[in-house]
Amino acid sequence: MGVVSEPEPAANLTRRRFIIGGLGLAGAAAAAGAAYAVLPPRYTRWVGTAPEPFIPDAPEGRIRLETVRSEARGRDVGLFTAVPAGHGDGAGLPVVVVLHGASATSADYQSFGLGRFLTAAVDAGAEPFVLAGADGGLLRWEPDPAGGDDPRQMVLEEMPEWLAERGFDAGRRALWGWSMGGYGVLGVAESDPTWARAVAAFSPAIARGDAVFGGVDALAGQALGIWCGTDDGFYDDVQALVAALPEPPEIASYGPGAHTRVYWNDQTVDAFTFLASYLG
Repeated sequence: MGVVSEPEPAANLTRRRFIIGGLGLAGAAAAAGAAYAVLPPRYTRWVGTAPEPFIPDAPEGRIRLETVRSEARGRDVGLFTAVPAGHGDGAGLPVVVVLHGASATSADYQSFGLGRFLTAAVDAGAEPFVLAGADGGLLRWEPDPAGGDDPRQMVLEEMPEWLAERGFDAGRRALWGWSMGGYGVLGVAESDPTWARAVAAFSPAIARGDAVFGGVDALAGQALGIWCGTDDGFYDDVQALVAALPEPPEIASYGPGAHTRVYWNDQTVDAFTFLASYLG
């Protein structure tokens, strides 16, 4: 039985207006969820003292954290789901599947404020959808060469089953991830270009020569948004990836910010609005 958080009383919504391609927080440094602990030294760029990451003052709606069995991963994994406030149990709603960074798990999503970001995006005009994400380990959402653990297969094959079992519209799907999960959503989209209607990647943890670079041709025709801070150690490689795409992404957003939740949180409502526009 999972943990369930029922809707909170309505709160005044604090909205930030974001400019695509422009406004992150200058001088952002490490914050909760940043993957510095597992990144090579050339990527651990610190930039002063950061404020707390922005989380909207919005009700988080219905949050669940369950444990499910993943045969693809050969283990039990956490499964997080969030329904925007005012939409009950989310029956019939489409889904944005979340792929986390290397230092996070699905158990962190509630504290990251993902349910509140979801309600904020819907209250700001986005069509309602559900967030769902399972644990992907430290394998960059790729199959373990030794076998027995394939988080990508979990997403492609098992996630739609889990979504349908919970009453969501598993046929209308999009992908969102940050850092290692940003790499992951690109890899999933390249592996099966028809799986997701749209893809949003925050600061994907990529490097020239990665498998993602080799598979960019599969992203032709994909509704794609990529965000990265200009103080992020992956910034140059992200720009190289965008240049290598067979066609420009719908969104390529660069602005002040580092590889932190401070930067990512300031882009999240925009990303959710972009993804929701493809889920109708």
